[in-house]
Amino acid sequence: MSTNKLAGKVAIVTGASKGIGASIAKHLAAEGASVVVNYASSREAGEKVAAEIQAAGGKAVALHGDLSKQEDVSRFFGEVKQQFSTVDILVNNAGVYQFAPLEQIDAAHFHWHFDLNVLGLLLATKEAVALFPESGGNVINISSVVSTGAFPGAAVYSATKGAVDAITRSLAAELGPRGIRVNAINPGMVETEGTHASGISGSDLQKQVEAVTPLGRIGQPQDIATAAVFLASADSSWITGQTFQIAGGYRA
Repeated sequence: MSTNKLAGKVAIVTGASKGIGASIAKHLAAEGASVVVNYASSREAGEKVAAEIQAAGGKAVALHGDLSKQEDVSRFFGEVKQQFSTVDILVNNAGVYQFAPLEQIDAAHFHWHFDLNVLGLLLATKEAVALFPESGGNVINISSVVSTGAFPGAAVYSATKGAVDAITRSLAAELGPRGIRVNAINPGMVETEGTHASGISGSDLQKQVEAVTPLGRIGQPQDIATAAVFLASADSSWITGQTFQIAGGYRA
């Protein structure tokens, strides 16, 4: 049941056309926020999420933007400013991942990850902070347990999430005096369209993770979304610079 914790707020969720991002967008809207559903490739999927929010009585608009590209970032936030004037909450969820052994890592693999997962996050945060009101704002970065865990084949992806954790701490210190809070959620394995497409869902890897997870299961998108609502709301008003490992007790 909604408590309207975010009534009157404007929230941007990047990479919100599916999976964790879509669930976060829906949960923020259910608490009263007007939500900008960002998508990079599938307009249909982005508009579907926005339509589902509207059908449930919420407010949402879907806007395109490939946040790995400076020109797209600028245009996207220009459209947000035109429609909403100000922004209160930014959820940096957009990201990519592809596991590869050291022998297969090249510049293209590196930049594909870092241009979105790290540079895109920084550029989006820079633009959003410029739209935050004088009273402050809220940035929530979606990181991963791989930022501290050692997984074969994940050197580049893990490096991007380690960078996200470092950025979270640094920007929390930098922006705190302006009333801007910056925190990160580090999900464990979560069942999404991506885990199904990559063959992770139902795999031996999933079974291995579940075997060492105290709560005995992998996550669902809503497990992350409810934590995002907490961090976006005044309930967490004295929390900043933190990384929350939400993984059913799994320790990477």
